[in-house]
Amino acid sequence: MTAPLDAYDKILLRALQADASLSQQRLGQLANLSTAAVNRRLKALQQAGVIERHSIVINPKAVGCGLTIVVEVQVADERIDLLDDMQRQFQRCNEVQQCYYVAGGCDFVLIFLVADMEHYVDLTHQLFHANSNVKSFKTLVAMNRVKTGMDVPIV
Repeated sequence: MTAPLDAYDKILLRALQADASLSQQRLGQLANLSTAAVNRRLKALQQAGVIERHSIVINPKAVGCGLTIVVEVQVADERIDLLDDMQRQFQRCNEVQQCYYVAGGCDFVLIFLVADMEHYVDLTHQLFHANSNVKSFKTLVAMNRVKTGMDVPIV
């Protein structure tokens, strides 16, 4: 379900995606709204599930996670309980940045951030080799992070 957004909501969301540290006073200036109106709108957007959380963006290399790995996983059995178990395991793994259950040539696509290849190999043993429902997995090593982000286009 899509939340109905007016022009003011869109201005606020675009501004917060660019810089989540903006004060409500500054957001009010950008949207030509009072601080109280900004506060009401932000609360409503959070309650509606439009705003999921506030966060910062960290340079992975700066904290020792300079290797990005994309993995395609094929499962042996698509029973819902087995898929749910896999999804929970992927969610618990801090190195898994994104996880998608997909249609097509594989069942899951995972994006990992790891320190080095040895770290990734250890994770493959935990997540894939030790899981009897993993039929196969394909590893793609990113040579360059050309574009990353989670910004949602607001039209």
